[in-house]
Amino acid sequence: MSSEHSPIAVQTLGLSKSFGSGPQSIELFRGLDLVIRKGERIAVVGASGAGKSTFLHIIGTLEKPTSGKVLYGGKDIFLSEERDLARFRNRHIGFVFQFHYLLPEFNALENVMMPGLIAGESKRDNLDKSLQLLERLGLADRLKHRVGELSGGEQQRVAVARALVLRPSLFLADEPSGNLDTRTGRTLHDMLVSINEEFGVTMIIVTHNSELASMMRRTLTLADGQLKET
Repeated sequence: MSSEHSPIAVQTLGLSKSFGSGPQSIELFRGLDLVIRKGERIAVVGASGAGKSTFLHIIGTLEKPTSGKVLYGGKDIFLSEERDLARFRNRHIGFVFQFHYLLPEFNALENVMMPGLIAGESKRDNLDKSLQLLERLGLADRLKHRVGELSGGEQQRVAVARALVLRPSLFLADEPSGNLDTRTGRTLHDMLVSINEEFGVTMIIVTHNSELASMMRRTLTLADGQLKET
């Protein structure tokens, strides 16, 4: 099924974000209307400071907009209580950031299992899914290694596995290859494309990397407070 005819994964209506008030107010973006369909693979690009990461955080319910709506299933997600938002994030959204935020006191397998533990999944199901993902990402021989014993590329793959372990409907990544060398970054890029195609997960990636952006099916440029299809 083409993305044009796929159901809507997430939609924004009049989305605006500013910081401060009065003459000191800084407006990052305003009036953003966007439809993202299930299974799409989207790059968000633009200059540093344009608001790309903030936009991604709002889509992922980590940050609230100044005005406007983010709709999941046609409902404004920010009308939910904070506890319900946290539960929604855990179940439906997977995040990967430039800095992976893995827990250094735990090994690779334990880090990947963490979202399932929080969600209350059975230990057996959680373990099985975590093992399958780590093996799929080429980390079968690194399961018991702690974060400090993994290379940068391995750490980022663990972060990807952690983001995907609950089979989220939406995968958000902020400069996922920003700290990786060119070769390792390309491996990660190929892996992200295959994950989108294999699992059908909707994917939105903020990146300055033109090679990664070119591998997405849509590219949106955030500039002068507006999102433009490029």
